[in-house]
Amino acid sequence: MTGAREGYRGRFPGFDVVSQAGTWDPATAGVVLGRLGPLPELRFFSPAEQAAAAALLDQLLGLADDEPRAPVLRLIDARLADRQTDGWRYADMPEDGPAWRASLAGLDGDAADKYGAGFAACPAPDQAALVQAVQDLGAADWRGMVASHVWSLWTRYACTAFYSHPLAWNEIGFPGPAYPRGYKNAGVGSLEPFEVRDSRSWDDPVRKEP
Repeated sequence: MTGAREGYRGRFPGFDVVSQAGTWDPATAGVVLGRLGPLPELRFFSPAEQAAAAALLDQLLGLADDEPRAPVLRLIDARLADRQTDGWRYADMPEDGPAWRASLAGLDGDAADKYGAGFAACPAPDQAALVQAVQDLGAADWRGMVASHVWSLWTRYACTAFYSHPLAWNEIGFPGPAYPRGYKNAGVGSLEPFEVRDSRSWDDPVRKEP
């Protein structure tokens, strides 16, 4: 089986969580490995919304130069099409699906007002400025919604989709589901035989003397 990132040379070189798929229970393996295969066609976002959402997610997650990249847009689209929300929302926000549509339209509106083009058509630095402007508003109004609540919507969906994917697990060295395998080398800094130590040197602020 081809791994999540063959030949990956990041922080955990040689590590591929998919190599442990044989130790997962069948139901879990089916769910996780299904994220590596072809995903359903987009069902929620319109073509214009798809373009804006893809550009937004690249800005939020810094995925523009990642190959292969986690299919975050398709994972979010599937959630919204199936109405698989977080089970809550801010009282002053629409349901998540309409909120996504309204916020993407808002980005397109801001881009048109400032740069004379849709959000997806703007250069990456201009996109970054538009997204940052929404975050900077905090609790103020943006396009009829509380800006911080829009920011929460975007980042919750983006992070949930990204960190559900084996590519992201490889990126952070996460060894994947532990059931029914379990762990035998518990403890800070201890590794299982299949894990790879971080190739970067980090200063741990917790271990420093005051």
